[in-house]
Amino acid sequence: MDQEMGSTSARPRGQVSWHDYCKNVLLLAYQSFGVVYGDLSTSPLYVFKSTFVGKLQNHENEDAIFGAFSLIFWTFTLIPLFKYVFILLSADDNGEGGTFALYSLLCRHAKLSLLPNQQAADEELSTYKYGHSSQGIVSSPLKRFLEKHKRLRIGLLLIVLFGACMVIGDGVLTPAISVLSAISGLRVCAEKLHDREMVIIACVVLIGLFALQHFGTHRVGFMFAPIVIIWLFCISAIGIYNIIYWNPKIYHALSPYYVYKFFKETGKEGWISLGGVLLCITGTEAMFADLGHFTAASIRVAFAGVIYPCLVLQYMGQAAFLSKNISDIEYSFYNSIPKPVFWPVFVIATLAAIVGSQAVISATFSIIKQCHSLGCFPRVKIVHTSKQIYGQIYIPEINWILMVLCLAITIGFRDTTLIGNAYGIACITVMFVTTWLMALVIIFVWQKSILVALSFLLVFGSIEAMYLSASVMKVAQGGWVPIVLAFVFMLVMYVWHYGTRRKYLFDLQNKVSMKWILTLGPSLGIVRVPGIGLIYTELVTGVPAIFSHFITNLPAFHQILVFVCVKSVPVPYVTPDERYLIGRIGPKAYRMYRCIVRYGYKDVRKDNDDFENHLILSLAEFIQMEAEESQSSSYEGSTDGRMAVISTPVRPGLRLVESENEGDDSILSLRSSKSSTLQSLQAMYEQESPQAMRRRRVRFELPKSPTVDATVREELMELIEAKQAGVAYIMGHSYIKARRTSSFLKKIAIDIGYAFLRKNCRGPAVALNIPHISLIEVGMIYYV
Repeated sequence: MDQEMGSTSARPRGQVSWHDYCKNVLLLAYQSFGVVYGDLSTSPLYVFKSTFVGKLQNHENEDAIFGAFSLIFWTFTLIPLFKYVFILLSADDNGEGGTFALYSLLCRHAKLSLLPNQQAADEELSTYKYGHSSQGIVSSPLKRFLEKHKRLRIGLLLIVLFGACMVIGDGVLTPAISVLSAISGLRVCAEKLHDREMVIIACVVLIGLFALQHFGTHRVGFMFAPIVIIWLFCISAIGIYNIIYWNPKIYHALSPYYVYKFFKETGKEGWISLGGVLLCITGTEAMFADLGHFTAASIRVAFAGVIYPCLVLQYMGQAAFLSKNISDIEYSFYNSIPKPVFWPVFVIATLAAIVGSQAVISATFSIIKQCHSLGCFPRVKIVHTSKQIYGQIYIPEINWILMVLCLAITIGFRDTTLIGNAYGIACITVMFVTTWLMALVIIFVWQKSILVALSFLLVFGSIEAMYLSASVMKVAQGGWVPIVLAFVFMLVMYVWHYGTRRKYLFDLQNKVSMKWILTLGPSLGIVRVPGIGLIYTELVTGVPAIFSHFITNLPAFHQILVFVCVKSVPVPYVTPDERYLIGRIGPKAYRMYRCIVRYGYKDVRKDNDDFENHLILSLAEFIQMEAEESQSSSYEGSTDGRMAVISTPVRPGLRLVESENEGDDSILSLRSSKSSTLQSLQAMYEQESPQAMRRRRVRFELPKSPTVDATVREELMELIEAKQAGVAYIMGHSYIKARRTSSFLKKIAIDIGYAFLRKNCRGPAVALNIPHISLIEVGMIYYV
């Protein structure tokens, strides 16, 4: 389960031999068993039991069993094999999959994003373009129609958020139904075991599962793939045994004629039973969602070579057993196991259920992180559990919320059939959302005709709509759970996104004009004190209102001002060489810069102290690059908005060099811009604060070079002096309130919903890893 290897392999391979490529694909296919297929492979525990419920029990006969198996076979073939393996895995976002990957593709090929903070330089990212050029779809009527109507873009976002919320619902329901189904095997051997005892055992297992999440899945990850593989071969062997021993004629049910016969005999009850048949494909979405950790080829090999035949044999064998033992349908899986191997299979089944639950919980953490990166979820604590494996995260607040909800469902329902009704609605809804998004990708990204998209939508959308309609009939029998969970999480996401967007628009409308900045002169009309001031803002252009608010109340600022914007772009990853976008605000004498730090929606922001150092090196590189361009062209060099992608270090002849030794004699002697009183206060502060001492060890030097222009050298020296004087982080401590003229719903959303979420989530300073010893907060009230 080496996900770091997987995510690396998902990128272009370069020149590798065919032998190495095949070896890597097989290795990733092996690793995918424990991560991708844990949930899908445990479905045989409860599919037949969930299918034959209600009035369908009156049709329990051999023909009904044959028909149910035929339905399972064709559902398992059409959805996972044809839709996902053959089609959807080709719609990756630079190696990434999932609902947000499709949405990011659409946002890049059409102006569907609701936050207008894109830069022209963002489209030059190496991971930005996908497949075909977007020039051919400029005149698409559907594209223009979606871009023109804001309500349709909001509707698309709501659909994506609804799908994401259903994935979170899977994180609640999968552990409950998997563990409870595995534990139910005890009822076969111990008939006196009551439901209460079985639920207690399941709850103990679930508590242990969630309590171990903070260790990270990599600690036990090496066990995942072997457990699932042993489980698959066990159930396939049991399936072959049951086919031979009980009913070899079961292969006749592979004909779709038995599907027609099933519906003809069962009627409406057969249609309602589709909600149980649906459970055979739960976990299919993981093949696409976890694509970033593996490759499309490895997932295809694993599914077509092992998963598909093993599960088909198991379902066929279970149907052969039931055709001769109709009365054993409640615990059909465990009753079909030969008694000599019952206990080993029971242990493996329990372990496989835990593996499947673990994979879904990890996927829930990942989807919430993606929502957070796109500004659709409140700031939460994200812990990186592995230094070696990329993308292994743990979110404490979400973990305990999932545990409480999972225990509540297990204790409240106590029946896998009721939980299965809820589980089916959650899974088919995610698939249905994916189908609609994929239809848009076929038009906008693949540049196919609308007829091709409609054909895809008609074939797979109609099948999923049929299953969805059958699942909706079971809303009263437990199906309401994922709908309620999705509504609550979606409300939280949308309120947070709405408040964030309104705050951004307020900043955009109230930003300080460049004309006002120019009238202040080089000193900005204030006292310029030693040091660097990093002013955090969400704006990618212009000067935020927080700047004028600060200098109005305290007319002094640092000699170097950098407006920092940390933004997420609709790509999975941004390489370090393209992360920093640097520009200048106003004339050179003002010493004001802009830095946009870009992250992809799957990038990991690690806790480290390198940001200041990278920023200083990027500024130095920009100053030198700007000087070279001004000499070679008619570049004036004082306009706001001109940004450059900075990769440091580039010029070996002139760069700022990091030196860990404070007493290094090679460092140029710099004049001290602080008074003796300030220097003594600084020394006392550093002695009392070990963290400050640790963060101030790095020093920069400027090698002597006669070819460097005097003005450039002076600006670089000022940058070094300011860094040595200290770096301060200035952030707005904002209070968001709705205007008095706002509607009632807007006042509830902003004054109650968004205010509550901001108060109880992590602060922006903590989320951005800003050191508190250097933080200055400026209070502002936003009337949106």
